[in-house]
Amino acid sequence: MMNKFILSTITVSLVCALSACGDDGDNGKDGVNGTNGTNGTNGTNGTNTLITQTLLSVGNENCINGGMQIDTGIDTNADTVLDASEITATQYVCSPAATTVNDTELLTSLNNSWFRQGAAEIETADDIWNKIDSQLANNAKVSIAKVSSTEEITALKGSAKNVILFVGDGMGVSTVTAARILDGQNKGMQGEENQLSFDKFPFSGLAKTYNVDAQTPDSAGTMTAMMSGVKTDSGVLGVDENVVRGNCASTKGIEMITALELAEIAGKSTGVISTARITHATPAATYAKSAERNWEDISDMDIANNPERADCEDIALQLVNFEANLEARYAGVDVDGIEVVMGGGRRHFLPKDVAYNSNDAVSTIEGDRTDGRDLTAEWQAQYATGVYVVDQASFNAIDTEATPRIFGLFNESHMQYEADRENDIAGEPSLSEMTATAIKVLDNNDKGFFLTVESGRIDHAHHAGNAYNALNDAIELAKAVQVAVDATSEEDTLIIVTADHSHVFTIAGYPKRGNPILGKVVGIGATDPSLASDDMPYTTVGYTNGLGFRDLGTETDADASYAAAAVTGRVDLTDVDTSTAGFHQESLVPLGSETHAGEDVGVFAVGPGAHLITGTNEQSLIFHVMDYAGNLSGAAE
Repeated sequence: MMNKFILSTITVSLVCALSACGDDGDNGKDGVNGTNGTNGTNGTNGTNTLITQTLLSVGNENCINGGMQIDTGIDTNADTVLDASEITATQYVCSPAATTVNDTELLTSLNNSWFRQGAAEIETADDIWNKIDSQLANNAKVSIAKVSSTEEITALKGSAKNVILFVGDGMGVSTVTAARILDGQNKGMQGEENQLSFDKFPFSGLAKTYNVDAQTPDSAGTMTAMMSGVKTDSGVLGVDENVVRGNCASTKGIEMITALELAEIAGKSTGVISTARITHATPAATYAKSAERNWEDISDMDIANNPERADCEDIALQLVNFEANLEARYAGVDVDGIEVVMGGGRRHFLPKDVAYNSNDAVSTIEGDRTDGRDLTAEWQAQYATGVYVVDQASFNAIDTEATPRIFGLFNESHMQYEADRENDIAGEPSLSEMTATAIKVLDNNDKGFFLTVESGRIDHAHHAGNAYNALNDAIELAKAVQVAVDATSEEDTLIIVTADHSHVFTIAGYPKRGNPILGKVVGIGATDPSLASDDMPYTTVGYTNGLGFRDLGTETDADASYAAAAVTGRVDLTDVDTSTAGFHQESLVPLGSETHAGEDVGVFAVGPGAHLITGTNEQSLIFHVMDYAGNLSGAAE
């Protein structure tokens, strides 16, 4: 008997019969009768060829999805069973891989929160693309899946009525990650699973931050790239790389037009907000042209020893003269000036005279200007219907529906760190509050608006080596972004969130999930801090260089770090609470201030044109995305 896997047996020799195959000879014809022939001998039975078929289970090394093994051979011992030694050929017929599985088989995945979150994000992204598809269909009668020409893709050009650029100064990828975790832990979560507002944006990419002359950049060159579409040298504003830093004459003829200026010419309302001095590099790059970022007021220009600089305006003066300067630069242009300006830096607009001190002046003489000009008064004279505000009370009193423009200078120098705001003498609005008010004023223009918002003090806290303030200011930026998202529509508003550069800020060690991001490293399964090779604990976040360790307790002003020299070497943190506002992380290389870093920074986008933010690009591309989405150049023609 064959075993159950033998599905067929084929006899290959023709077996006649057990009887003889021969026959008697026939009589001869027309001749003598022949003798009868002899009977032929019986043939022997032929040898059989056998085929066996063996079912293979899933996971078999020859058929991973199961199938059939087909063995062929000669039954040499005539026992009707194909023995292993008799097999002459083997073939495999494998089952195809499964292309579908049912929901029951997927339950372990479908019930997993990570799985569900990812599926939801795909659905959200699909909705975004459907909206883009709809825009294309309405404008160009084509489907996004069939876009194949310049004419078709340009159907999206100009569909952003409003453009908002958020810049977290110094907010590199490690800062975004750590801020996300801290924000989550502040909400009672483990932290890592949290999302900041702009983490939820459907499009993102990376920007290369180097300046034309610098591997690790500064804010002037990087913001100029974002605002003008042209990368330039470190330390200069609104001019191309042919400038000679510090040389006024070298700026003539190489001034570049910015996205804010194009928006002004196009008839849109415009705004600039910063928690730094409004004359500082990042906000200044939206409106100023300067061979030196530090020429914030005339006292910084040292004209007495450099008389040629008298032919250039300081940055504060350029802000107040913005409307006149833009109209003079481009013949026939008629603009109405920047509608919203809010930040710090009051000293650069006031005369060096105690009589002009504000009620919250920190210095004996608040103003720095040596030309005797009160630029705040000049602005008010130029814009009689505008509102000049200097504190929380005057800010809160703004009627956003009736006020056409705002000039807010809330501090002598930079505004307070978010964690230190309550200590301000006169009170300061938060970044999210300024953003909300700005949008309410700017959106009164039917043609739309262009707004830049900088969280400048992320950068300053990093320079001071204080992660607590850097991360809390980054969290406040995320809140401001959410305010903008809630106050606008993704149908007509492009919002981009990015950084001008990063910092030498690290997240390291092997801390367990949910370990306090500002705490000491505690390993997986452990309860006590991990020890380094020097038998001392260490923190998860730290700096490659800078002033190093400080234990200032509850001090919320990160700049207090500059009161002492850099601390070199390791410090025993066993009894130190590293999560307090006044703790400053250790650094490897002692410097008078922590430095920028040179790696790429993230770019996050939502709204019309956001799909252009993808991949790794030169930082200058950001201008072109804003220009394209808002058709700023076309509208300004």
